Amino acid sequence: MKSLNEEQSQAVMDFVAWGVAMHAYSEAETVYRTNLVLAKLGATSLVQGLTGHTDTNLSDLADQLIAVQDTDFEMGWQAAIDRTELLNIVTPTPDVLAAEFERLYKVDPEQAVKYYYFISESVENVKVNDIARNIAFTHNSKYGDIEITINLSKPEKTTAEIKAAASAPKSTYPPTALDYTNEGYLGTVTAAPRLTHRFIRENFSNETWGWHYSPYAYFEEHAIFVNFKRQPMQMGLRTFTRLMQIVTRYPMYMVGSNADLPIVGGSILSQEHYQAGRHAFPMMKADVKQKVALSEYENVEVAVLNWPMTAFRVSSTDAADVVAASEFIRRAWEKYSDEKLMIHATSAEGDRQHTVTPIAQFKDGKYELYLVLRDNGTSEDYPMGIFHPHADVQHIKQENIGLIEVMGLAILPARLLKELQKVEDFLIDRASLDEVAEGHRAWAQQIKQDRQASPTTVTEIVQEEVGKVFVRVLEDAGVYKDDANGQAGLDRFIKYLASAE
Repeated sequence: MKSLNEEQSQAVMDFVAWGVAMHAYSEAETVYRTNLVLAKLGATSLVQGLTGHTDTNLSDLADQLIAVQDTDFEMGWQAAIDRTELLNIVTPTPDVLAAEFERLYKVDPEQAVKYYYFISESVENVKVNDIARNIAFTHNSKYGDIEITINLSKPEKTTAEIKAAASAPKSTYPPTALDYTNEGYLGTVTAAPRLTHRFIRENFSNETWGWHYSPYAYFEEHAIFVNFKRQPMQMGLRTFTRLMQIVTRYPMYMVGSNADLPIVGGSILSQEHYQAGRHAFPMMKADVKQKVALSEYENVEVAVLNWPMTAFRVSSTDAADVVAASEFIRRAWEKYSDEKLMIHATSAEGDRQHTVTPIAQFKDGKYELYLVLRDNGTSEDYPMGIFHPHADVQHIKQENIGLIEVMGLAILPARLLKELQKVEDFLIDRASLDEVAEGHRAWAQQIKQDRQASPTTVTEIVQEEVGKVFVRVLEDAGVYKDDANGQAGLDRFIKYLASAE
């Protein structure tokens, strides 16, 4: 135990002042919170008479206070737990946060989400510094600008952490990383600490949902909406209704759901959840390819977009009309087959193979629901999926094409940072082909044959070629290709829609 010097004492007072600024507690609680911080630091006293300020970033203050401790953790997970224990002292409790959020929402919804995002960034529930490490660029294609990111934000585990996780006992609590039981969870070697984790609770379709901002955000104000009922991902009328309810309550955000089948779905199918945020994705900027007339839904506008995946946009000033028309399209697609294009509603075993990836937004006074047609089929030639990235592009992207990629934002793995650097070195004769990762070699040789790279242009060239590959990834995942056969197939489906009304 120790006494703190003036600099350390000032850091404590400033740290505690942040709690007041975040409306976690009033000035009356500052002594109590100060003593909680001292106990956490293993300190007995501090210099008296100092006043707390919020001029210094809360994360920087946490760094200063962590340095005061006489600890030397060997594993990052334990250090992370220790840090969140400290930050939790100044974080609003769930009840306090909910009350302040609702108070602000009644004044202005924008104020409410701004406050919640401010809290989330301040207490490191949104990992601002880590996210800043991501590499991002755009690729101009015939479908418009495609967004590419190499995701470097999630910290890699050390060898010690990997070994510890492998030998740790299996736990069913919390059941998933999305579950509501993560709120305030201490964390373990296999589960991230969530002591400062907070949900904003909602009621959608008579079910309890909660939402929070994603720690490693892929786009602006990236939020996750979670069904507390713990049911698998599903698709249909209730899904579309809830998406409309969310954009009605939060018109500043788009919100979408991953599909509910494994090949065309997201990484977590066991827990129903949606993703939202303040971002205009490339797909939402796509031109209209053709309009679709649905006589039974005359108050609804339906269009197919000029997009590498088959995307319908359904819009109206009436959310219920959008839901009804979208459900009609989904149900028609669910049972539709086209043998000419290897499109099969069910597998040989009779399993359902058709679903959609839906995305909702409220724009210019209208409700919009984008429906991207998905087919989960496999074949002897394409065992990983007929409408999945094919083998020749998997050196860049081999994972499922989920909600975010569907909309034109590539989330590429961190491994590519070093691998693409070797490709660049090869293109300007600073590395041999043997030094390039095996999966990239044929691609790198083709680029070298087609392009003249120099040290000043090589990065731009490689990024452009990555963009081309990702466009191919999306085209592989599209059920109707951008060619004559694809257009003929799309026309057949649209004709089927008309006959199914």
